[in-house]
Amino acid sequence: MRLPHTERRDAPPTASTRRDSPGVDLELVIPAYNEEHRLAGTLLALADHLRRLPLRAALRVIDNGSSDRTAECADRIAARGVPVTVTGCSRRGKGAAVARGMVTTRARWVGFCDADLATPAAAIDDALSLLQDGRQVVIGSRRCAGAELRVRQPLVRRVGGAGFRLLTRRLSGPIADTQCGFKFFEARAARRIFADITTVGFAFDLEVIARARAMGLTLEEFPVAWSDQEGSSFRPLADGRRVARELWRLHRALAGFRPVPEAVR
Repeated sequence: MRLPHTERRDAPPTASTRRDSPGVDLELVIPAYNEEHRLAGTLLALADHLRRLPLRAALRVIDNGSSDRTAECADRIAARGVPVTVTGCSRRGKGAAVARGMVTTRARWVGFCDADLATPAAAIDDALSLLQDGRQVVIGSRRCAGAELRVRQPLVRRVGGAGFRLLTRRLSGPIADTQCGFKFFEARAARRIFADITTVGFAFDLEVIARARAMGLTLEEFPVAWSDQEGSSFRPLADGRRVARELWRLHRALAGFRPVPEAVR
């Protein structure tokens, strides 16, 4: 399947901005900000794996206001026959980019992964298996049984992550790893969750999980192999205050949060 046409409009989501064929089973969203140097390898690896699966799949890069050649890189890959489209998102933040892809998908299932492909493409198989079994939200996890940390994060990021988990336990509940950038959804569930997402930065994954729990959607973590990648734009010390502000706003926004029992399996 070839989707060589690229789209960079940033209009409100309408039927005309939903570029994917209604016959697509799985759409994989890749949020990207200045990723020209590693995006090509990620797209090729994902496409190589997806074409082996017994379903129709497409890739969608959400260009989050890049100032480099991220979009042109995706264009070149599309010209080689890889099923990839590009959509622009001028609202800054990974959460905003992911949300744009989620609310406009027309696939049966939709997922997102990071442009650095810290989780190998093979993990898509486990996510699809859970979706086919009826789960509505499946969450790649570096912390549940069976997970493999091939390359660990630097110590300062591990310490910051531990603090983040302590502060967010009320919203995350039994989910051990909210921050792994590898999550998949039944598309109708994704549109419900992301239609009201307010967090666009580091903590947006947490809001996704909290809203899914409050809606009573079925969630399940599954173990992934994960490797820390160089080039992360997140700086634990410099960005710590920004994350704290995000969490404060998120706790206020979800002050009435009440998880529906038995939503997590």
